[in-house]
Amino acid sequence: MSAKKVLVVGGTGYLGQHLLQGFSEIQATTPFALAFPYNSFPPQPLFLAFPTSFAFHVDLKTGLGFDSISQQFGQPDVVVNCAALSVPRACENDPDAAISINVPSSLVNWLSSFAQSDNTLVIHISTDQVYKGVKSFYKEEDEALPVNVYGKSKVAAEQFISEKWSNFAILRSSIIFGPQTVSPAPKSLPIQWIDGVLSKGDKVEFFYDEYRCPVYVKDVVAIIRTLIDKWLSEGKKMQLLLNVGGPDRVSRVQMAEAVAQIRGYDSSLIKPVSASSVDRGVKSPADISMDITKLVQKLNICPTPFKDGVKLTLAAEASM
Repeated sequence: MSAKKVLVVGGTGYLGQHLLQGFSEIQATTPFALAFPYNSFPPQPLFLAFPTSFAFHVDLKTGLGFDSISQQFGQPDVVVNCAALSVPRACENDPDAAISINVPSSLVNWLSSFAQSDNTLVIHISTDQVYKGVKSFYKEEDEALPVNVYGKSKVAAEQFISEKWSNFAILRSSIIFGPQTVSPAPKSLPIQWIDGVLSKGDKVEFFYDEYRCPVYVKDVVAIIRTLIDKWLSEGKKMQLLLNVGGPDRVSRVQMAEAVAQIRGYDSSLIKPVSASSVDRGVKSPADISMDITKLVQKLNICPTPFKDGVKLTLAAEASM
């Protein structure tokens, strides 16, 4: 049987690289044909780390370059879309760019060009920022009422996919944290950033009144692989919406306290402040913690507790 084809859109980003790594680790027992597009410069570290993967130069805004994937790779069995403009302030400053990148119209239009287009499962990474943030533990059926352009663009993406595609899983992800990637991501990673600032011994401000359910990156990879296995083994089209977070609702202060406790830093360096005391140039929802009951029940996956994920992250950093 020929290897199933997986296209990781956003494969050069943080989650995308961890996905490529996850697939490469099981190639001996479960071979996949892997491909990923890149936007500007050929990512040499990824070519070296994943030499059997196909890489294609693609402009996700215009769709230029997708034809070369059709010719050299063919129709994918699965597309995982991790590509996004995910910095809220950047989205606020350029709403048109946010929509053109975060709503995957060129990707879906390209997939529609295949004769049996619904033979492709689309797994789309969304965000907890689709929720308004006025209560704790949002469920998937709660209304999406985002407070910023980033959240609005991700809601638009969810609506576009559910209207234009018949075989999909949309994953509303919280903050993703974990070890650094082969080709370091340009965005600072949350645990590494906290570790870096506390290690200097200076007092640092952290918000005590914004809550999320951070999720360990390898759990997100496991969730995606489970969905892929389900599709490839059962062949049943899915239309699934899942909250993807860790089991713990934590503030930025509690995140910093976990790092300090594990590292042995002085916890008095952590100065709790209200999120309202800082102008970030963009509205931010106060509490977008998520109920992950549906995730646990549907996929039989129990995400890693936050402190355990922090320990794993810091241990991986120490061994790099």
